Amino acid sequence: MSKVPLYFDVFSEGLFTGPESSVPIDYAKIYSDPESEKAIMSSVVYCIHHKEGCKWSDELRKLKGHLNTCKHDAIPCTSKCGAQIPRVLMEDHLKYTCPQRRTRCEFCNKEFTGHTLENHVGNCGYEPLYCENKCGVKIHRRHLSQHKASDCSKRLLPCRYCTKEFVADTLTAHHLKCGRVPIQCPNRCDVNVLAREELESHLKEECTISVHSCSFKEAGCRFKGPRFAMEKHLEENCQQHLQLMCSVVSKQQHQITSLKSALSRLSLNYSGTLIWKISEFSNKVAEAKTKEGMELVSPPFYTSQYGYKLQASLFPNGNGAGEDSHISVYIKILPGEYDGLLRWPFAHSVSFTLFDQSTCPEKACNIVESFIPDPTWKNFQRPSKEPDSLGFGFPKFVSHEMLKKRHFMKDDTVFIRVKIDPSKIVAV
Repeated sequence: MSKVPLYFDVFSEGLFTGPESSVPIDYAKIYSDPESEKAIMSSVVYCIHHKEGCKWSDELRKLKGHLNTCKHDAIPCTSKCGAQIPRVLMEDHLKYTCPQRRTRCEFCNKEFTGHTLENHVGNCGYEPLYCENKCGVKIHRRHLSQHKASDCSKRLLPCRYCTKEFVADTLTAHHLKCGRVPIQCPNRCDVNVLAREELESHLKEECTISVHSCSFKEAGCRFKGPRFAMEKHLEENCQQHLQLMCSVVSKQQHQITSLKSALSRLSLNYSGTLIWKISEFSNKVAEAKTKEGMELVSPPFYTSQYGYKLQASLFPNGNGAGEDSHISVYIKILPGEYDGLLRWPFAHSVSFTLFDQSTCPEKACNIVESFIPDPTWKNFQRPSKEPDSLGFGFPKFVSHEMLKKRHFMKDDTVFIRVKIDPSKIVAV
């Protein structure tokens, strides 16, 4: 016989409820034929709790007996809490969820019903809890407030000296450096107590017993004494202090001279090429016309690191044959540090270039004059301590008229290059 998936709730023998009605059906009234009734009751059906996992299936007449033992069938709670609980869940219900269950609190060991236990849990004074300040201590709930107020190492406490708040376990360390902690003057002067942060100022400016070095200590005075003796010392040793300061000034002057010399050496040009920038050139030309022989001199430069020391000079209003019409340029040899190692006379070619400052470099037309020194000329012999006053060069380097043309003078500035080349043997 095939199994028919029929599901009924059994209320009493011969009475059933259909799946869509809650009104009991008297099967005997519907099926008055005993044979039909027998056939129906012999039909194989599943347990009404088939979907909950019950695997039982048998004749319909045996369904009621099965439901009396089916572990998935709901029955009234044995503790009479009013709930309908499947037999399979009854044990857990009685133990964990039944409002009428009797159980003890795991912390205070008092007995409660299930309902009152739910209210008790979370409020039990004996439940151990970690301190909310994260101090690491676990303590009963009933003592937690007192712990946080008076025992917790992470509670905030005000410093009794500066009133700022600190975590309790850092307060001792704070007291070791708190600026408002009262201390005594180490010299045991008449000031009994002062704040730690005021001690340094007290020792320097107020303590009458504190020993101080003379204010001329850096100059060499070795006197040390209390404040009341310092004024007398200063009054009685003015002459000595003056001599000490004069000695210091003298040493500093020597040091400054030495530093200037070293700085000057560091700033020297050792490339053999000088780019000479002359600003406010119009004013210099105008001034040269009113001052006879006005000469501009360039910074000194060397032909190489251990080479000849040279200097260029320029007369804005000309010199000699170029006076009043041209600018004149010259090169002079200065006494250098390495003259004893160099060959004399000086024989390197010298060129002067006046740059055309055109905005288009391809169209620039520079003015260049150069020469090779004559070995017989005295200007190129080894210089004495007093170099030649003029040097050698071009009295008519560039005329004043030519200077106004093109872009030789731009923004009232001219650029002149002086280049020393030891490799060239003819003028270019």
